[in-house]
Amino acid sequence: MAVFKYTAMDSNGKKKKGKVEAESEQAALAALKAESIFPSDIKEVGKGRKKAETGASGGKKKKGLLDINIGTPKIPVKDLTLFTRQLAILLDAGLPLIRALRTLERQAKNKIVKRIISETADNVEGGFTFSESLARNPKSFDFLYVNMIKAGESAGALEIILNRLASFMEKTAKIVAKVKSAMIYPIVVVTVATLVTAMLMIFIVPKFKKIFEDLLSGMPLPGLTVFVIGVSDLLMNNIVSIIVVIVALIVCFKILKKTKAGLYWIDFVKYRMPLFGPIIAKSSISRFARTLGTLMASGVPVLSGLLIVRDTASNSLVKNAVQKVHDAVKEGEGISTPLGSTKVFPDMVVSMIEVGEETGKLPEMLVKVADTFDDEVDNAVDGLTSMIEPLMIVGMALVVGTIVIGMFMPLIKIMQSLG
Repeated sequence: MAVFKYTAMDSNGKKKKGKVEAESEQAALAALKAESIFPSDIKEVGKGRKKAETGASGGKKKKGLLDINIGTPKIPVKDLTLFTRQLAILLDAGLPLIRALRTLERQAKNKIVKRIISETADNVEGGFTFSESLARNPKSFDFLYVNMIKAGESAGALEIILNRLASFMEKTAKIVAKVKSAMIYPIVVVTVATLVTAMLMIFIVPKFKKIFEDLLSGMPLPGLTVFVIGVSDLLMNNIVSIIVVIVALIVCFKILKKTKAGLYWIDFVKYRMPLFGPIIAKSSISRFARTLGTLMASGVPVLSGLLIVRDTASNSLVKNAVQKVHDAVKEGEGISTPLGSTKVFPDMVVSMIEVGEETGKLPEMLVKVADTFDDEVDNAVDGLTSMIEPLMIVGMALVVGTIVIGMFMPLIKIMQSLG
């Protein structure tokens, strides 16, 4: 018997690696499927890597001579949302799943989308469930997506789950775009201001300095002029060192982000920082509430839902808090009490979740929490943008104005002496 090494997703949506003994690759796939393990990659030990793909006949899917792929393709989020919404509409109209997938495959204009839909349809025709077929493309369909589809299959309400998924992705994309737009504007303005200031200091101020040395030899310069020239000399004489320090700081930041403790403290600073911190916190809370609410409304058990929320959280503080809540719920507690003890979520969120638990309408209450915080993020972003614009203009005016005034004060002396 041969030994096959695989990378897969288990029934809880977690990534898993291991080995299995079987007479052939197809036998290995069947054995893994029987254990609710769905491989995305499988290879025989000692041989090259193979993609775990089967066609309608259950054999390996044949590829054309020019069908060459580098890495596993991924459906863009916008296309994935459109695919989910269209599939929900077709299923709601009464089309069988296979026919709906083939229809979307024919309509797809993006080659990656067309290929992945085709692979998914082939796998469904080959005997896999829809969720199992999706799990074999983990880059396009994460375990949140797969687990919700699995819940929809179990409940016999796949089109309802797909509609919820599409709405979830649309609202998530909207809030992410809103937060990114709030971050991009000040970053662009600060970058432009820094470049303009550096160019003035490196190319313009040294020319004025030479003029002052020629025409005001022995005469004292104004204090502001001396300060500006001093900063210019510092930049000119240490430009290489400054660049090295900046590059070193960027590299250290990248390395720090790859460590668990480093990522936690970076997320902690982002969560607590002024101006942007409240926006990041509110968007993280909204994502937590909407993800958990959507999962529970779709029939996913609360413990499994909390694990999925933990693994999809983008902030380490929220991730750790959800893990504590999961451990407490596993011991028989409710969600609201351990959630409040984490000090990550506001009292209002804890109170609303507590009411949801008492009334038996926790999924609906979580979605209301998400809608509330989405509105707060919108208002916070609008307020931040309106506040940052004048601050940036005033800041740029002060920096550039200081340089210009510092250079023109000696020019007035030169003009007076010439007069």
